[in-house]
Amino acid sequence: MPETIQEQNKAFGLEAFDGLCDMCDYLAEYFLSHPPSTTTHTELTMPKTTPEQNKALVLEAFDTLFNKRDYAAAERFWSPTYIQHSAHIAPGREGLFALIRSSPATLRYENQLIVADGDYVMTHGRFTGMGRPAAWIAADVVRFEDGLLQEHWDVLQDEASKAESVSGLPMFGHSFPA
Repeated sequence: MPETIQEQNKAFGLEAFDGLCDMCDYLAEYFLSHPPSTTTHTELTMPKTTPEQNKALVLEAFDTLFNKRDYAAAERFWSPTYIQHSAHIAPGREGLFALIRSSPATLRYENQLIVADGDYVMTHGRFTGMGRPAAWIAADVVRFEDGLLQEHWDVLQDEASKAESVSGLPMFGHSFPA
């Protein structure tokens, strides 16, 4: 391995740069003799989030995307390598964002229950204003990785009216939809 800048320049056919910039030569020599001690991005690990933090992050993420439709802010919650298991949403973060962009402006998400276990969060919520005859009651399961929403599954069901409910109880909240 060449030991000086001049030897490196010659080895790589860059003799024309010899002495071009004394500061550049100094910096290059310094970094040659002091290899980086930091890890590469793929080796970095984000701080581990707690189940309570994960619940708060999911609620903030859902509100940011579904209710506020702030796509730039929502990107900070969803991993760029987000895995989507839902049968009605195209793959990845962009598939989810495209679905919301194409939804009516009246779309809203409400949460009734949220539970967490380690890196998994499950929500029980309602999506309204979708332009469908009935709202969707959703059980969403999200897996966190490095503090980001990494993977998602859901179970969706049309919200039953009082006349449709065999149990006589609402599926969401304490009253039936109007």
